Amino acid sequence: MNKPPFVVTVLGFDQALASAITGALDVFAFAGISWQRIHNQPTTPKFKVQLASFHDKPFHCTNQLLLTPNIAIEDVTDTHILLIPTIGGDIDTVLQENANQLVHIKRLQKQGADIAGNCTGTFLLAESGLLDNKVATTHWGYADKFRSHYPNVNLQSEKMVTEQDAIFCAGGGMAWIDLAILLIERYCGHQVASDTAKSHVLDFSRPNQTVYASSRQHKFHQDKDVLAVQNYLEEHFTKRLTLKHVAHEHNMTERTLIRRFKQACAITPIQYLQGLRLEQARKILETSMSPLESIVNSVGYEDLSSFTRLFKKYTGLSPSQYRAKFIRK
Repeated sequence: MNKPPFVVTVLGFDQALASAITGALDVFAFAGISWQRIHNQPTTPKFKVQLASFHDKPFHCTNQLLLTPNIAIEDVTDTHILLIPTIGGDIDTVLQENANQLVHIKRLQKQGADIAGNCTGTFLLAESGLLDNKVATTHWGYADKFRSHYPNVNLQSEKMVTEQDAIFCAGGGMAWIDLAILLIERYCGHQVASDTAKSHVLDFSRPNQTVYASSRQHKFHQDKDVLAVQNYLEEHFTKRLTLKHVAHEHNMTERTLIRRFKQACAITPIQYLQGLRLEQARKILETSMSPLESIVNSVGYEDLSSFTRLFKKYTGLSPSQYRAKFIRK
């Protein structure tokens, strides 16, 4: 990497989420400053930040905030990072209105800039073709739409942040926090990133989005038989279920059930069942101090250790960590 200050450019457009722009600019701008001020140390800015838009035009965010850019995106020739913020409005409309931005996203990537998309901003990034055959993430609620639009992208929507070949994606609307801290670490090292996170009272690492997702995201399809299976699983997930039994109840073979379920939902019936059980376990952990053993049994599991491993795999947290973080006091 070159020496700081590194240049961060945020791409602005109508119907962007304001916080994903102003928040990211703040966090980058205060790297090397906020922690030092708190501890009466000399300040050294690590990043120069700028806001760009097409033809340098002011733009309206979804909260009606009018933002004035520093530079036209077509005039940006030297930036280390280009950040595409969350699309807060109708995704298809925003993509159509910003087709002229794609050439500049690709141009800056060819010039060596790290390209980062936040939340639904990854749709604009995918439109450029830069995510083809690469791993990516997006907001869990728009994962099905993303897959249908961009089948050549290796979408891993459970992840909070992904990176491949200096192209970064972040999942939720506020995942710009994770994206900014990760990029600060990439350019300035772990200590600066950690100090920046602490000074802003931010979690340094949130490994995935699963803790925020709902099983309902997998019901946006038209296969009535699979919907019937999903409804059955939702009504009986606390019981001991086998795939053979579920398939028999719906006049299918196990093989047919798995094939059609994956085609409709992009996951297997077992993964869907696990998701239902984990979602219920999370709700109980958020609202009660019930012993973990009783929670495990109430959601259809018998073995505490295997449940704990599964819970941590899907949420990135142990059950006790999850309860401490999310319990409603």
